[in-house]
Amino acid sequence: MAVVNLTKSNFTEIVKQPGTVLVDFWASWCGPCRMFAPVFEQAALQHGDITFGKVNTESEVELARTFGISSIPTLMVVRDGVVVYAQPGALPAVALEELITWACELDMDQVRADARPHR
Repeated sequence: MAVVNLTKSNFTEIVKQPGTVLVDFWASWCGPCRMFAPVFEQAALQHGDITFGKVNTESEVELARTFGISSIPTLMVVRDGVVVYAQPGALPAVALEELITWACELDMDQVRADARPHR
């Protein structure tokens, strides 16, 4: 599947959909971002059942600010509308595959239960 450019106008619609969405926050001037881009794009080709999106932090400043992005690249994983991972740093292909496997195997009922305030 092709990588989707995420903007303020389509971000919520895409990340709130059922399934897994990987979001790469990046900028054109960022060397590690440029090194991570082919790894991210290759993973997108290998995982047609997952949505891969990129947020250009230069043109989408408000989105970056909303998620507290202070270091790029930052990779965020959203599963069934819930952010389950968000960390800065370019991942090698093997680590990205491990992260994808982990995210797809999460028990989302348990994630939601853990996120609820305890009474």
